[in-house]
Amino acid sequence: MKQTVKIRCKNNKKTVNVEIGSTLYDIFSISGVEMKHGPVSAEVNNRVEGMHYRVYHNQDVEFLDITTPSGHRAYVRSLFFVLCKAVSDIYPDGHVVIDIPVSNGYYCDLRIGRAVTLEDVTKIRQRMEEIIKSARPIRRHECPTEEAVEVFSRASTHSSKVKLLRGIGSLYTVYYEIDGYNDYYYGTLLTNTEKLYLFGLEKYYDGLLLRIPSQDNPDVLGEMVKQDKMFEIFQEHHRWQDIIGISTVGDLNEEVRHGNATDIIKVSEALQEKKIAHIAEAVANSRGVRMVLIAGPSSSGKTTTCKRLSVQLMTCGLRPVQISLDDYFVDRAETPLDEKGDYDYESLYALNIPLLNKHLKQLFDGEEITLPRYDFQTGKSAPEGGGKMRLRENDILVVEGIHALNPKLTEQIPDEMKYRVYASALTTILIDNHNYIPTTDNRLLRRIVRDYKYRGCSARETIRRWGSVRAGENKWIFPYQENADTMFNTAMLFELAVLKSQAEPILREVPQNAPEHSEAYRLLKFLSYISPINDREIPPTSLIREFLGGSSFKY
Repeated sequence: MKQTVKIRCKNNKKTVNVEIGSTLYDIFSISGVEMKHGPVSAEVNNRVEGMHYRVYHNQDVEFLDITTPSGHRAYVRSLFFVLCKAVSDIYPDGHVVIDIPVSNGYYCDLRIGRAVTLEDVTKIRQRMEEIIKSARPIRRHECPTEEAVEVFSRASTHSSKVKLLRGIGSLYTVYYEIDGYNDYYYGTLLTNTEKLYLFGLEKYYDGLLLRIPSQDNPDVLGEMVKQDKMFEIFQEHHRWQDIIGISTVGDLNEEVRHGNATDIIKVSEALQEKKIAHIAEAVANSRGVRMVLIAGPSSSGKTTTCKRLSVQLMTCGLRPVQISLDDYFVDRAETPLDEKGDYDYESLYALNIPLLNKHLKQLFDGEEITLPRYDFQTGKSAPEGGGKMRLRENDILVVEGIHALNPKLTEQIPDEMKYRVYASALTTILIDNHNYIPTTDNRLLRRIVRDYKYRGCSARETIRRWGSVRAGENKWIFPYQENADTMFNTAMLFELAVLKSQAEPILREVPQNAPEHSEAYRLLKFLSYISPINDREIPPTSLIREFLGGSSFKY
C-alpha cells in the first residue's frame, strides 16, 4: 500500500491525500483549483517553492499565479533564463547582463564585441520564441556546491556566478538547465518554457529591453514609459562601479574578505557627497529658483538628503529654510479612504493643498506666515502650532515629501521658481550577471530596520503594510519622477552588507505560521549571499545612518 500525506490547499480550503513524493503540479491537478495565469509557484508552509517541489510530509499549500509578487518574479526569472539561453545559442562567445528595471521591463546589456543592431534583437527574439514554442523542460538540479562551481567554471561567461558560489559557503546548490545550457537563479523558476505565454524584446539605447506581462493585468505587456533620467542615473553609477571594480555581490564579498571594506565605504560616501554638492551648485546657479522640492518613495533617504543638501546650499551662500509637508496633513477625519476603507495617508489629498499653496505664495511675496503643526497621535492639525516664518533675501525654501514632484502640490507657484530633486535607492550592484537586486528590496530592508529600531514596529508588521505602501507609490510618486531636474541615487554600494547584521535577527522573529513569513524567508535567503560589513567605519553624516542609527542629524 502506497503511503500518502495530507495537503491543506489554502486556495479553496480543501484537504487532499496525495502519494508521498508528489510534485506540486501533481497536487494542483487534483486540488480543484482553477487559475488562468498559473500556477507558477506555490507557498508551502509559507515558504515559496517551485512547481518542481516534491512533498514528503503533511503540508499547507497555496498555489500562486502571475498576479502575485512571488509568482510574477518566477515568471520573469524564467524569461531571463530563456533570454540567456537564446543569446548563448546565437553568440557562443557573447553573453548578456540582466541589469536594471526600467520602462516596465528590464534593461539587458548584450555583450557581443560590437554594437547591438536591430537585426541582433530580431534574431534573439525569434530564438526565444522557438525555445518557448518547443516546450523545453526547465530541469532543476541540486548538487554539492563544488560540483555546481565546476559546472559553471566550464563557461567563461559564468565567471560572476563562480565567484558568488565560491564565497557563500553553502553545502548544496540548486541550478537549472534547458537543453544542456545551465544557469543559476535566486528563486524559483517555471517547469517548462511553454508556460511563458507573453514577452517582448526591443532595442533600448545600446542594449535590449525585455518586456514583461503587467502584474495587475497579465494579458498585456507593461506599458513602455519614458525614463531617460532614471536610466542615466543607473548608467552613471555603473560607470563608477567599473572604476572601483565592483559590479556583483561576488566582487563585493571578495573585497570584504581581503579587508577592503573601509576603502569601499570611503569612496562610496565621497561619491555621494560629491553628487549632493553638484546639486547644490546647480540650485545656486539657477536664476529665479526660490524653492527646492525633494521627492522619493518610502525609505529612499529623502530626509537625510534634505539635511545634507541644506549643508551644501549654505556653502553656496544660500540659507535653507525647511517646511515639513507632514505638518500639512488634514485632520484624520477628513483623510481620504483607500479601496479597503482604511485611511489613505499616501494620497495627495491627505494634505491641505490650498493652505500649502497659500503659504508658499505669501512667503515668496515677502509676507510672514504662521505654520501649522500636525499631531500624529490625535490626528488633528493645530493651525498656529508651528511658529512664524518669513523668507529673507538669500533664503531658499526646501520642501521634502513623497508628493513634492506632483505638479498639483505647488500648482500656484511658477515652475521657474522650483528646482526638483528625485531621491531613491536605485540599487546598481547585481547578485551575479543574471540576477539583479530589486530596488524595492533595498528600501524594504531599510524600512524594516528603521521601523524596528525607532517606531516599535516588527518586521511582520512592516512587511504586512508594504503592499499598501507600494500601491501608493505606484499611484502618487513614480508617475512624476521624470519631472525631476535631477535624480539622486541614495543607494550605497556597501549598504546591504551593513544592513544584513541588523536585519537578519529582526526577520527571524517572523513566525512560520504568519503569512509574512514567506517574504521574511525570501529576504533572509537573499541576505545569505552577502558578506557582512561592520558599521563602525560609517560616518555620522552618512545617509544610511538614518536607518541604522548613530546619525549626527536630528530627525
